[in-house]
Amino acid sequence: MSDNDLAWANSPWAVSYTHLWHAPVGIRLGTFAFERSLEWFVNDGLMVIFFFVVGMEIRRELHLGGLSDWRRAALPAVAALGGILVPAALYLAIAGAPTTRSGWGVPIATDIAFAVGILTLLGKRVPAALRVLLLALAIIDDVVAILVIAVFYSSGVAFSGVLVAASGVVAILTMQRFGVRTKLAYVVPSLVVWAGMYSAGIHPTIAGVIVGLMTPVRAWLGPKGFLVNVRQELDRIGRTGTKTLSSHDLGDALRHVDAARRESVSPAESLIEKLHPLVAFGIMPVFALANAGVSLAGGALDSSSWSVVTAVAVGLIVGKPVGVLLASWLAIRLRIAVLPVGTSFRHLVVLGVVAGVGFTMALFIARLAFVDVKLLAAAKIGVLVASGGAAIGGLIIGRVWLAPVETAAAAATADEAESSSEA
Repeated sequence: MSDNDLAWANSPWAVSYTHLWHAPVGIRLGTFAFERSLEWFVNDGLMVIFFFVVGMEIRRELHLGGLSDWRRAALPAVAALGGILVPAALYLAIAGAPTTRSGWGVPIATDIAFAVGILTLLGKRVPAALRVLLLALAIIDDVVAILVIAVFYSSGVAFSGVLVAASGVVAILTMQRFGVRTKLAYVVPSLVVWAGMYSAGIHPTIAGVIVGLMTPVRAWLGPKGFLVNVRQELDRIGRTGTKTLSSHDLGDALRHVDAARRESVSPAESLIEKLHPLVAFGIMPVFALANAGVSLAGGALDSSSWSVVTAVAVGLIVGKPVGVLLASWLAIRLRIAVLPVGTSFRHLVVLGVVAGVGFTMALFIARLAFVDVKLLAAAKIGVLVASGGAAIGGLIIGRVWLAPVETAAAAATADEAESSSEA
């Protein structure tokens, strides 16, 4: 997608690219008018759904996943911290001038979707524990990136807007307390949270994270409750008999079974499953189309722009793996954390390299960090080059260094058999 964006932004039709994303979109009702550019609706509107899914994934990991136990969370937490501090420090060391230092947040986050996709391409070379480790690391990265956006890349906070957002949060909590389980009923208070964040000067995508974190991760019925309900309906139909069963009774039984099906999984799990295709195949490509296009028509980059390109690229390609590996080694050496079963430091090297893919979140922070068009373009170039390099590097190192899991297990079994025979 990013290659197509670059081609469009630098083609004879480049003007249409600019006009499309800056076209005004909005509503007018009498004297009231709300108009923003199409790019704004993508970045401040559609991306709220992306961050909403991220918030639910964070909540799920804290409740049931790799972050639910401190022993399992220790390694990804420490690795993520190293993978945040080192890239930020490298960026400031290279581009710490007053005009460029605001971009230090660009290389700190890992793109979950692309990173997991790269590990998937490595197939059997990647043990399940490494995927869980990457997911936990990327989620912690996202948590920090969200905090960075809220604290460092939001304008002055207006207290009145915070009150509006708080009223939306209270409404959601009240509805949950009274057992309102219709998901669409929560859209209005969620929009109130979004509007409050926007009017407060806090980036409105934070509203998506807040609502996502508030989404319940416990199912109303769960698997056991689902089975009980279905059995009750089957027993009732069995007692009635298929010959005397009316279409009304059958429809009533099916509605009860369908309700049990909906309540057998948590609202968070259900929404993640439904929204993930929309985010992966709709929102993220549209966001990339709107933000990854960089016009190179302006000629050579100046020294400040080159420092941004270099700082972002070095932060992601070098800073991420160095930070992840150094922090992980230190945590294991100090016995703060342990390597997951079936993984080694070679796996951590691949993890660190793949963590350098910062595409979606990095582009998002770059847009907030730079007002200057040239510096923003430079940051985008750095993100695209680094993310592409990290993806290719992760695939090459993974294929060269990592043996398929089955092969490695067979080799270990052979070694054990040989040792026992010698004994």
